[in-house]
Amino acid sequence: MACAQTGSGKTAAFLLPILAHMMNEGITASHFKELQEPEAIIVAPTRELINQIYLDARKFAYGTCVRPVVVYGGTQTGHSLRQIFQGCNILCATPGRLIDIINREKIGLSKVKYLVLDEADRMLDMGFAPDINKLIGSPGMPSKEERQTLMFSATFPKAIQSLAAELLKPDYLFVVVGQVGGACSDVEQTILEVGEFEKKNKLVDILQNIGNDRTMVFVKTKKKADYIATFLCQENIQTTSIHGDREQREREAALFDFRRGKCPVLVATSVAARGLDIENVQHVINLDLPMEIDEYVHRIGRTGRCGNIGKAISFFDPKSSEDTNIARSLVKVLADAHQEVPAFLEEIAYSAHGTSAYNPRANTFASVDNRKVAARQETFSSPGFSEETEENWG
Repeated sequence: MACAQTGSGKTAAFLLPILAHMMNEGITASHFKELQEPEAIIVAPTRELINQIYLDARKFAYGTCVRPVVVYGGTQTGHSLRQIFQGCNILCATPGRLIDIINREKIGLSKVKYLVLDEADRMLDMGFAPDINKLIGSPGMPSKEERQTLMFSATFPKAIQSLAAELLKPDYLFVVVGQVGGACSDVEQTILEVGEFEKKNKLVDILQNIGNDRTMVFVKTKKKADYIATFLCQENIQTTSIHGDREQREREAALFDFRRGKCPVLVATSVAARGLDIENVQHVINLDLPMEIDEYVHRIGRTGRCGNIGKAISFFDPKSSEDTNIARSLVKVLADAHQEVPAFLEEIAYSAHGTSAYNPRANTFASVDNRKVAARQETFSSPGFSEETEENWG
């Protein structure tokens, strides 16, 4: 179990050792074998993130006999099967498509030595717990004592740590770089007091001052992502959007235009909040604050990566109960990262009744409502649960 700040190199931290072990110990998969038996399976929650991991794996494995393959939703299953059929040593997959491939008996699990859950706290949350249960319980999957299970994330709430421990060996190691759940210190965080009906104009002012700097704008809903992207285009700001309702080719085209600078502004929902490593993202703007502080940490982590300096601006609406609910947690994240805490935010934080309370003397979070934690634990232990999350992650 490993926790480190966003942009610190967690992908390389699990890919390079796995490749080194595989090269030393040898591999067994071969081309056109009817049942491919990969030695390593890497699972991540979103299509964009798992494709990024695959590209890194392919880059690191270049010139070796190790063959990575990626499978995810939104693409033809036949194409995925053909890629696997040509040989598969490292399988990178989103949960839904992985379970489908296993059910088709095109992948054997008996030789799995390394099981990696990237963004593990998200993988063990309510939306993905059933698929992870199915994967662990699939016929042929080695027991946790016989395989190496690795979990990586920038955030690891204590409730999720307890769930994660059930999948690891009894003597597992918990490696922490920095502070668990802490924001990257290379990101300059600014919180602005902005009412709901003032957000659009304030956003335009900021983007016009920024110029052509690459910027990610986060919103809460898919409909709002399209609306804000259209609005910005009408203001002559080249913008594209990405969310779970867009076709996979549209999502990939949006990221391509953003990476190449054709559209310097990307409006996104939570589907782009985790793991994506896009060069030269100088700014992140939270038009809408997320409901959970961990999501905030991941969002602003799209900038300030690999030692670079980034800036994150967040709009805080004092009249929004969802914003005031995370005020105390937000104050803690800012203070821990040695960022300025606005007076208005501090006043709201210690007068609000949030779902997550921060005690400045104890320097710890106090859970006010444990129902969500209980629901997570029940979901993880119940293989019959099949509800999907709001975003089309897999």
